[in-house]
Amino acid sequence: MRQFLRKLKPTSGVAHFLHFVLLVVLPVVVFILVRLGFVQLALSVVVLSKWRMLAVRPRFWAANVRANAVDIMVGLSVVLFMTRASDNLLVQLLWVVLYAAWLVAIKPASSNAMVTVQAAIGQLAALMALYLAWTAGPLYGLTLLTGVICFMAARHFFDAFDEPYAKLLSYAWGYFGAALAWLLSHWLIFYGFISQPTLLLSVIGYGLAGMYYLDHYDKLGKGMRRQLIFIMAAIVLVILVFSDWGDKVV
Repeated sequence: MRQFLRKLKPTSGVAHFLHFVLLVVLPVVVFILVRLGFVQLALSVVVLSKWRMLAVRPRFWAANVRANAVDIMVGLSVVLFMTRASDNLLVQLLWVVLYAAWLVAIKPASSNAMVTVQAAIGQLAALMALYLAWTAGPLYGLTLLTGVICFMAARHFFDAFDEPYAKLLSYAWGYFGAALAWLLSHWLIFYGFISQPTLLLSVIGYGLAGMYYLDHYDKLGKGMRRQLIFIMAAIVLVILVFSDWGDKVV
């Protein structure tokens, strides 16, 4: 198959069309497998669709896995969302459309703004899926996976800006996410289908990412910084104060 694609002329557009078709087919295949009850197979298909990560020398595997982590997190999350909506065909079809939009329009983009959006979507989707699936799981697993998700999303974000301290900042955000997960998971509260740790990490993460993005382009003045910090702090305060701490999962 790869030899066939190499023979195609770049100007013919055939290779691009085939690639587009394969991207669109993936959400459909996942949808069919979920409808048939083969959820584990659907999860495997999402992972196997990234086989090119390992089609290089082993020393590049870690970098490739890190670069594709956000895409994998979104794909696995979509499978879970489809599974939980097994009794609603229209909702499942909506997830098919959203996943196709991710694969075709959002994931291939390489601008700093779109990479920021990719990291934000990846973290939100993965945390939502994790807390929906892990409510009865061990606390240490939930804490560890929360930290990994936050780290991967942060690394995806900082790598787009050629940040010299990308690894350090990503580890810091991952540690913060894990610490928050460990603390709040003793009182695990859900707002609909979004857990409190997911909501807090999203608000704080998006606020910090927004300030970093604006500062990178010299658009973050003192007034803007104060406004963003105030809004972020106000939202966090409202979430904490008006939460029903009596409704807890220990």
